Amino acid sequence: MRSKVTLRNKSIDNAGIPSDYKLAIAEYIWNSFDAKATNVNIQFETNEIGYISHFIISDNGEGINLSTIASTFGAFLDSQKQQTFQRTSEVRGKMGKGRFSFINFCSKAVWRTRYEKEDRTILQYDITINEGDKDHYETDNNQIIKSGNTGTDVFFYNLKKLSSWHFTQPSFSEFLAQEFGWFLHLNKEKGYSITINGTAIDYEYLITEDETVTEVISDFEFEISYIRWSKNIGDKFYYYYLNSNNYELGKELTSFNNNAINFFHSIYIVSPYFDNFSFDEKPHPRIDGVKNQSDSVYKILKKKLLSFLKEKEKKYVKESAANKLIADYEKNGVLPAFRDNKYDQERKLDLLNVIKEIYCIQPKIFKGLKKEQQQTCVGFLNLLLDTDERENILSILSGIVTLSTEERVQLSQTLRTTSLSRILRTIKMIRNRFEVVEQLKNLVFDLKKFSTEREHIQIAIEENYWLFGEQFHLVSADDTFEKALSNYLYILDGNEDSQQIDSAERNRRPDIFMCRKHKVADSSDFSNMLEENVIVELKRPTVTIGKKQFRQIEDYLDLIKGEERFNSQMRSWKFFVVSNKVDDFIKDQYKSFQDKNKRFLVHIKEQFEIYAMTWDDVFQLFEIKHRFLLDKLDFDKKIIEEEIKLSVCNRIAADNIVLDITKSETM
Repeated sequence: MRSKVTLRNKSIDNAGIPSDYKLAIAEYIWNSFDAKATNVNIQFETNEIGYISHFIISDNGEGINLSTIASTFGAFLDSQKQQTFQRTSEVRGKMGKGRFSFINFCSKAVWRTRYEKEDRTILQYDITINEGDKDHYETDNNQIIKSGNTGTDVFFYNLKKLSSWHFTQPSFSEFLAQEFGWFLHLNKEKGYSITINGTAIDYEYLITEDETVTEVISDFEFEISYIRWSKNIGDKFYYYYLNSNNYELGKELTSFNNNAINFFHSIYIVSPYFDNFSFDEKPHPRIDGVKNQSDSVYKILKKKLLSFLKEKEKKYVKESAANKLIADYEKNGVLPAFRDNKYDQERKLDLLNVIKEIYCIQPKIFKGLKKEQQQTCVGFLNLLLDTDERENILSILSGIVTLSTEERVQLSQTLRTTSLSRILRTIKMIRNRFEVVEQLKNLVFDLKKFSTEREHIQIAIEENYWLFGEQFHLVSADDTFEKALSNYLYILDGNEDSQQIDSAERNRRPDIFMCRKHKVADSSDFSNMLEENVIVELKRPTVTIGKKQFRQIEDYLDLIKGEERFNSQMRSWKFFVVSNKVDDFIKDQYKSFQDKNKRFLVHIKEQFEIYAMTWDDVFQLFEIKHRFLLDKLDFDKKIIEEEIKLSVCNRIAADNIVLDITKSETM
């Protein structure tokens, strides 16, 4: 019998029929599950070159009732599956569009369907639709079958550019796993499956995390199963409520469907509580004894589910999403530039920790920003973290996004906790510094016959220049003054142009050249501020500092004084020369400048000062500055000293005195 499809408003061609064969096939699978099928099988036969003439989607559902076919199969955009208040996954297909999905990948579809009549007999018949006449369908071959079960087999003929490859490639089974995995898991106790030529689709590999907990509320036990999927799924993120027979009674959206952090999840709740429960569109207390969403137990359950899922989201963000955010920032150049030394790396670690913690509390702070906005946000955080205003980050962020009371409290705790962790890292840094000092003592005292300024001592100081000032930026280490000038101007002014010095001394190489980015008070005029710079000349431990070494520093001084880009009176310069001993000439210089009340000063001229120090002076200053913390740490210095001596001696014997002191301060 030939019948016409009832159309409403739109033609079939303009009704949004899926063009992707995978999406089209998914429509037919959903139709099978809508017909209460528990098993759906995709079947095809192929030859050696992958050609298939047709394929079949079979199910064991209820079939299509011939007596109501005009209002079901024959209605387009007006399916009986539509519901005004849908709260379950039991019916997915709507509007009657799914049956026409074949038109984009084949020219003919035949439904061979079997359904149980009122007299308990099974009627089998065929429904045929052709692409060229899709406004009509035909029913024929009606017959009562004496054996077999209800169900439907859909045959697709005259395929368009489909081969066996389209069904056997991994992306097809992965698509089905993503689209139906949540549903198969929902009905796993009922044995639901999707197979391709008899092989079941595996969806469990998409489960990244799962946990089942039990909650008891007013003597009702609730088994709560949490699933986090590695990829997006074919449903929104729901709480699925099942009764004691594992029948889905209803579902509700979780509060995490718009988080934009790829937190793909599902929550399945099984309890006898739902044996006498109804999800009502307008829940009010009922007089028939049936519970609904207005019940106090249900309200407590929802609060517990929300709290449980919040913790899962925070765990996911902290362990996965936040790390991806940081990796993206690193890759895209969003993070500020940090120098490759231990202390700048500590500052970087502090910044990354704060970004991660804030992201865990409120991810949308970092979402939807362009690169320039990301750089501004992260750079602003970095600046605040280096000041005493770090806890004001809370007030600033509150002006960017609306934070709940709970989020404000947690963010405040985060900033204080991060500050505490920074203190602990500082204590560890002090301990590591003591180890560095012990290694230097071995280098300049016990191994002084083997140590040279460039090959050993300079390498050690280059990564540990805190010995001469915490506040300085390293401009250069064993670079020419010409190179140092370029670095210097870049640090202070951001000038990236290569600089040249018109002097025969331009290739002189100071061992360590440091500058202070921020200005310091001018001691001669407190209304002014000065740039402070330090140059350190390291001498071989066997060299005694005398007139020759003093003259070398004076040469440096004259070079800087004569260079117009170095010699501003608003910049102060301190030169240090360091070795194991000083001679009488240096001692006389100390006496000559005693009235300046600056220890180790041997020369002063305008904004230039020269200091001569022994390594013992350097180490004593370190002890004095850090004594309180060192005493509080209460670590066994004797053990550290013995370990350092053994380590240094072994390394010198092994690699001909190539010493990498910097490794000792790895944190």
